Amino acid sequence: MSVLYSTKVTAIGGRSGTVRSEDGLLDLPLALPTTMGGKGGATNPEQLFAAGYAACFENAVIHVTRNKATRVKDTDIVVVAEVGLSPNGSGGFVLSVALDVTIAGVDQATAEEIVKAAHATCPYSNAVRGNIDVAITVTTN
Repeated sequence: MSVLYSTKVTAIGGRSGTVRSEDGLLDLPLALPTTMGGKGGATNPEQLFAAGYAACFENAVIHVTRNKATRVKDTDIVVVAEVGLSPNGSGGFVLSVALDVTIAGVDQATAEEIVKAAHATCPYSNAVRGNIDVAITVTTN
């Protein structure tokens, strides 16, 4: 299999450190959220994961409609990703994801069909399938 794209990001200092991509476009401080006893004031791995998943899923919606009669434009879609971090009962942690997908200009049944196909196509969905609970809600407007 040929790789379409590859990137490297270096993390230093864990949840209270920094992340930086090899091209320097991503260069952020990290902080433990105040709800977890941290100082807050900076992003965290869960926010970065939610941002990546939301953007990738939105593009998957566009991708699955590209050659269909019902094409969806980028401005027709809003994806809100919520990532939760919970203890797993064995001393570790698990993630959960809720995706709220809104698609304009299509009926509910069509939107649900598109989102189902996008969930089967999205690299994030494929990466977490069977390992992270993903709840998806679909609405139209």
